[in-house]
Amino acid sequence: MRKLSFLLSAVLMLQLSMVRADEGMWLLMLLKDQNISEMQKKGLKLSAEQIYDVNHSSLKDAVIGLGNAGRPFWHFCTGEIVSPEGLFFTNHHCGYGMIQSHSSVEHDYLADGFWAYSKDQELPNEGITASILVSMEDVTERVMSTIHGDMTEEKRNEAIEKISKKISDEAIKDTKYHAYVTDVFNNNQFFLFVYIIYEDVRLVGAPPSSMGKFGGDTDNWMWPRHTADFSMFRVYTAPDGSPAPYAKENVPLKPKHYLPVSAKGIQDGDFAMIMGFPGTTNRYISSYGLQETMDVTNKLRYEIRDVKINVLRKEMASDQAIRIKYASKYASCSNYWKYSNEQNKALKALNTMDIKREIEKKYAQWAESKDENYKEVLSVLEKAYAERKPYAIARMYILEGMLSGPELPYFAVQCSGLIAALESDDQSKIDGLTKKLKEVAADFYKDFNPATEQKLIAALFDYTYKNMDPQFYPDFIAQVYKKYKGDFNKYAQTMLEKSVFASEETFKAFLEKPNVKVLKKDLAMLAGNSIYMKYRELSKSMSESSKQIGAANRLFTEGILEINKGKAMAPDANSTLRLTYGTVGSYKPRDAVFYNYYTTIEGVMQKEDPNSTEFIVPQRLKDLYKAKDFGPYTNKKGEMSVCFISNNDITGGNSGSPVINANGELIGLAFDGNSEAMSGDIDFEENLQRCINLDVRYALFIIEKYAGAMNLIKEMNIVR
Repeated sequence: MRKLSFLLSAVLMLQLSMVRADEGMWLLMLLKDQNISEMQKKGLKLSAEQIYDVNHSSLKDAVIGLGNAGRPFWHFCTGEIVSPEGLFFTNHHCGYGMIQSHSSVEHDYLADGFWAYSKDQELPNEGITASILVSMEDVTERVMSTIHGDMTEEKRNEAIEKISKKISDEAIKDTKYHAYVTDVFNNNQFFLFVYIIYEDVRLVGAPPSSMGKFGGDTDNWMWPRHTADFSMFRVYTAPDGSPAPYAKENVPLKPKHYLPVSAKGIQDGDFAMIMGFPGTTNRYISSYGLQETMDVTNKLRYEIRDVKINVLRKEMASDQAIRIKYASKYASCSNYWKYSNEQNKALKALNTMDIKREIEKKYAQWAESKDENYKEVLSVLEKAYAERKPYAIARMYILEGMLSGPELPYFAVQCSGLIAALESDDQSKIDGLTKKLKEVAADFYKDFNPATEQKLIAALFDYTYKNMDPQFYPDFIAQVYKKYKGDFNKYAQTMLEKSVFASEETFKAFLEKPNVKVLKKDLAMLAGNSIYMKYRELSKSMSESSKQIGAANRLFTEGILEINKGKAMAPDANSTLRLTYGTVGSYKPRDAVFYNYYTTIEGVMQKEDPNSTEFIVPQRLKDLYKAKDFGPYTNKKGEMSVCFISNNDITGGNSGSPVINANGELIGLAFDGNSEAMSGDIDFEENLQRCINLDVRYALFIIEKYAGAMNLIKEMNIVR
């Protein structure tokens, strides 16, 4: 999709821009028709049925989508089952929040690692789910039969929602499955996905963060990499094998399939495929949407989160308890802080904007002979994005700087229902709500420090106030300016001194004798309601232009599909199970620079910096390195391989995905992408795109030699 493509004809240009052998997050049920021949040419030894089969065991049955009970179909990470007892791998950063939740100053599993040497030592994780795909079905024809050409976009969406619910309800009638219908290609095609969702997921093992997050923010999105990014969990079921919440009598899952683990290693050019749950890509985005992504979403997210990260770094460095409380929050914030900046750099370096505009130019030429709706698409997109720009900018400031930056104001908003309950004078309603809020508070305050929150409110509110357009200020800002003369340090200090939400103790004391007048005057409640109302107001102001963008994107994508009719087309990621295939391989990111396809433990030792929290090397690892005690996990040169790269097409949600060789064996865990091709979610770059993977042999070495968890080694089928 590079510059030479500009010389091609309109149709060929679009074909090349959307279809390449190694690009694509492919739907499993379509592999037989679309991809299997090409995959086998690249070295795959399996059939399409061995990858996806509804009636028999196949690779899909070993791949887990990790989710939350409240949102089980949106998978934040991927895992892979590696034993007949439901043991699975995922990334360390995927399990980070769970590891953190079990950590304390007395048992600092983040710093020291955690290993269960027997099943009774494994730790439950309330609210975490593990989904396994049962089946998928193309239901486009049935959904489209309810749509009529004269429908408004709103009526169209209502019709789709109605028929989708009917289809999913029918699919799981009298079963314990879960199902939903989702669109692909911007509402042009529809698929039914049926899952079995397990509710008892237990922590089994994790190396210390000094290994699992080795390199920290500095190495994030970078190659070469030396991070032991893995953790281990187990799925449990009711005694009859059905999904069930945590219970002592639950038993390990007996999976339909689990992956053999290869200790044979990898070579440059080896076939590699990845199965997982990629979150979101925007390959069909217009140049106007790309401009908003770069100038609004990425730019502001990076700038505002930079303020938050600087506060958290200082706070976490000052106290172990604060470090533990905010570890997961910091990791979540910093990941897309760096991503946003690196993606903008890559988009500019790879001239992605010019590529998008060239595609649109060719599209416009094609649309000249088509319906008027197709002809107007680009002008509609240009106008709609321009109209919503000021609101989109303001909403980003409100979201990142005030709503999700600090925590207290939004927590207060979530408790605002207590005002209506108190005003109703219905004691049963008041008692029920206060009981629920006590439970919510226990979870919220577990990882909350008032002094840290005060600093976050002061810094983020001040930054937002000084940088956003004053016409979009939430109402409470005027009061801060009037009463505190714009001094957000003083304002934050007063809030944390006087608010009933300032600590778990003050909040619980308030709930014992709740008072509506106190609640209405509370600074956190006033700020939270003001911020949330402004966020909703801005979202409403954007709604009409957003509807126009959605409809125009659908028509634009429909046109591309029509132009490429008969060609294999990969839809954008949407957190459904996908497969991507390619090869292991080195690359040249720029002039005179060559990156080998794997790294070794030598690099870990070379990067060690005792003065940096990002490059600490545990003494035990140094001792094993010095003794060259790597067990049976070295390569043919006697090296302890740590990570490797492949040209697989992945994105967020793929974290923890199995990297599988030609024989269907696990060779690694996908965990990152490379900075040179951070444009990949929008424009796949075939020469530079690399997926960074943990070599599973390094994980096996750590489990056996570092942790001594032979119980886990014996449980896996390790192919040597």
